[in-house]
Amino acid sequence: MVKRILVLGLVMFFLCSLCLRAEAKVIKLSYANFPPASTFPCVQMERFKQEVEKRTNGQVIIQTYPGGTLLGAKNMFRGVIAGQADIGCLVMSYQPGVFPLTTVCELPLGFKSAKVASMVLWEIFQKYHPKEFARVKVLTVFTSAPSNLMSKKPIKSLKDLKGVPIRAAGAAGKIVEILGGAPIALPMSETPEAIQKGVAKGLLTSFEVLKDLNFAAYLPYGTITNFQVYPFAVVMNKDKWNSLPERIKKVFNELGKEQALWTGRYMDNHIQEALGYAKKKYGFKLFTLPQQDMDLAREKLKILIDNWKKRAETKGLPAEKILQDVYKFKAKYEQMGY
Repeated sequence: MVKRILVLGLVMFFLCSLCLRAEAKVIKLSYANFPPASTFPCVQMERFKQEVEKRTNGQVIIQTYPGGTLLGAKNMFRGVIAGQADIGCLVMSYQPGVFPLTTVCELPLGFKSAKVASMVLWEIFQKYHPKEFARVKVLTVFTSAPSNLMSKKPIKSLKDLKGVPIRAAGAAGKIVEILGGAPIALPMSETPEAIQKGVAKGLLTSFEVLKDLNFAAYLPYGTITNFQVYPFAVVMNKDKWNSLPERIKKVFNELGKEQALWTGRYMDNHIQEALGYAKKKYGFKLFTLPQQDMDLAREKLKILIDNWKKRAETKGLPAEKILQDVYKFKAKYEQMGY
């Protein structure tokens, strides 16, 4: 009897050891991103990697692929779904019609910081769990900083913008067109040459490109407009997510909101750093549109909000309720000093 108990104990010990070893097996994940390594989506990617590896005590190892070396911007979502990368960082705006709910955050709603915009996007995602992400696991979401004008000549009013060729893609292009400018859709990589040749005479995006892509060398003037932000999501292949041990899933889940806020804070701080760099090295000058022009711009741009509501409603989404929640969360985080 004692012998049987000892044998049974040894068998149980052996089986438990196998389970523990299986649980502790190193998990290697690939993480694809599309912009250059120095840009903020890739900076947050490296921070995310470090935090996951630290919090799992090295059980999870993430290999990062910046600059489109594994997947490009336009095939990021499909690539992660197909398993070409375990994790991917995507911009919802780059795939029109695919993300009808979360693109609410790219509307010209008056965000003044990436912190507030990122937390609003996080809240909206948590409240509505959009079906547009049903085929992946969303690990975190965040936004770019608000878009502002950079130009070869000063733009101090909406009249100064009239007819000026401005590199502006997606929602930014529509904004430029409505306000009287001439939008030019170009990849960011081709924009410096277009500006030097005079094909484009300005750019509508967030100010970090003054330093990260050295646009301060070509565009000595800026105008604060705080038009739209671009929403991002970091997603994981669904099968890969389902294969992870529960305690590893817990690490990812606990990191999501923190990563959204960290990225927003990093972005806002980096904007100030980029503006300081541009002013010191190139004498960059910054202007603010008169309040009358800002009010006129908001009135003209309401059509973009109305158009989003119509598109969202055709997808069966409660557009007005979503929009009101965006404004509610925006006010909440602004009051909190974000």
